[in-house]
Amino acid sequence: MNVCVFCSAAELAPVYTESAREFAELIGRRGHSLVWGGSDVGLMKVVADGVQGAGGRLVGISVEFLRGKARADADEMVVTATLAERKAQLLERADAFVVMVGGTGTLDEATEILELKKHGMHAKPVVLLNTAGYYDGLRQQLSRMEAEGFLPLPLSELVAFADDGASALRLLEA
Repeated sequence: MNVCVFCSAAELAPVYTESAREFAELIGRRGHSLVWGGSDVGLMKVVADGVQGAGGRLVGISVEFLRGKARADADEMVVTATLAERKAQLLERADAFVVMVGGTGTLDEATEILELKKHGMHAKPVVLLNTAGYYDGLRQQLSRMEAEGFLPLPLSELVAFADDGASALRLLEA
């Protein structure tokens, strides 16, 4: 399976890096490939290191203005001209999505994937890895959207939440 991970390229606290490393190692040990933003910095590096160290394949999808941060030893690296092209490549190459902690870029990628799924543009599983309750507020907002009729399908069909990497992988493989 090609698992696309959306996450931050920032250096983060150990609570986040340890969770990311655990999940990444599970991806590699299970023989899955990582499809990710291609950066060799921050949490993106932690994830790529974990997958590669456990024997998994790395497929990076970077963007021209971040070419200097792209991982040199990825099994495959695509550099797109725009962020929109990057997101389209990530969607095309992934069989499933995991959203880890991140900032506005991660949130943008997550909401686009959810919007496309909502409209039937893909049926791939989407899991939010809710490390240390990071996405509790988003879960609350999505639940309100569902309760007030803003979602045309049940929230459980749109996205799943996992508190740890093992749970996230179980949801993807189910």
